[in-house]
Formats: sequence, structure tokens, C-alpha cells
Amino acid sequence: MTAYLILDTKITDPVAYEAYKLQAKPIAEKFGGIYRVRGSDVDLLENDLWTPTRIVMIEFPSREDARNFYNSEDYQPVRAIRQNNAECTVLLVDGS
Repeated sequence: MTAYLILDTKITDPVAYEAYKLQAKPIAEKFGGIYRVRGSDVDLLENDLWTPTRIVMIEFPSREDARNFYNSEDYQPVRAIRQNNAECTVLLVDGS
């Protein structure tokens, strides 16, 4: 079953974050990831308790593939770049 990794990212250092963007995509693709949304404009239609900033959604063939990407040795140093240069909420959800 398809799974989606969804990130809401508030970038704190745009220059340093560029390195993350360049390195994360090929690693995600290695695990079957396809970027479906990457930083497009957000219109919040309901729930004024959440203030999304930059949404990224990556589709994976399965939840296992998404977790394998997220926990992979290749991604760990890249994930550290994201964590050091952005505030993120990360979700893993099943597709239909």
C-alpha cells in the first residue's frame, strides 16, 4: 500500500537548507520516493491552531519503503542538515 511522508518545514537558514534539498531527493528516489508536493503555497482552509509553512509530500510504494528511507544510513547525515536548519513536523501516513 502506498505511503506518504509529509513534512511541514519552517526553514531557519535558507542557504544551508539548500544542501538538504539537493541531497535528500536522490536518497528518497533510491527507496522509490516520488516528490508530489515540494514547498508550494499553502492556503489554510480550517484549523487556526496550525500554521503550516512549507509542505513537502513524498509518495513511497509502501510504509516500509518510507521508513527504510527515513532510517537509512544515507539519509541520517542529510536529516541532520534539515534538523539543524529548519523546524519540522514529520508524518507518515498510508495512502488509499
